[in-house]
Amino acid sequence: MSDWLVWQLADSAFPTGGFAHSGGLEAAWQHGEIRGRADLLQFAEASLSQLGHAILPFVTAAHREPTRLTELDRLCDAFTSNHVANRASRLQGQALLASAERIFALPGLQRLRETDHQPPCGHFAPVFGVVMGVLELDQSATARLLFFQHLRGLIAGAVRLGIIGPMEGQSLQHRLSLRAEEILERCADLSLDDIAQTAPLQDLWQGAQDRLYSRLFQS
Repeated sequence: MSDWLVWQLADSAFPTGGFAHSGGLEAAWQHGEIRGRADLLQFAEASLSQLGHAILPFVTAAHREPTRLTELDRLCDAFTSNHVANRASRLQGQALLASAERIFALPGLQRLRETDHQPPCGHFAPVFGVVMGVLELDQSATARLLFFQHLRGLIAGAVRLGIIGPMEGQSLQHRLSLRAEEILERCADLSLDDIAQTAPLQDLWQGAQDRLYSRLFQS
């Protein structure tokens, strides 16, 4: 049963709005920082490392202690100082929570709306951790799903931008899955005291998203 649930959550058809965001890739591409496969590979590795150091600790903490959702959501809001990344995090978190409520109709999710545990901002990382906990995914499966969705989103964004083709994208995703697993293993035990910005250039590029002349993505 858990396998079916993981496959459903990992399916691109699950409506969380993730494909509206490129994680700074579009801005980096338009500014000439990414010119092909090699640059994309470096960007993706840096983005996965950032995920492990800045997002995973929030997910893990919320998964372990869902009653701290309000506190963790506010901390995530303060930590995410980039206005574009902050907006994207809110949109994806709120979409995930709303979708999970409607699709699974679990009392644990509904109570988030009815009690003082409701997230004030709805940032993606703490909401993701709480939702996966309510759905009874263990911490390991939750972390791996987080990394898979992030990597898949980067590759899908690169294909839509025309940086690489669909076949090359799948090849690159397969290659990077090993790197994602290494980063996940290294960051699995990080706590909220360890959260850090490890890819400042990516943060700067993403902050320039709103100033692009034309764009496919929101972030």
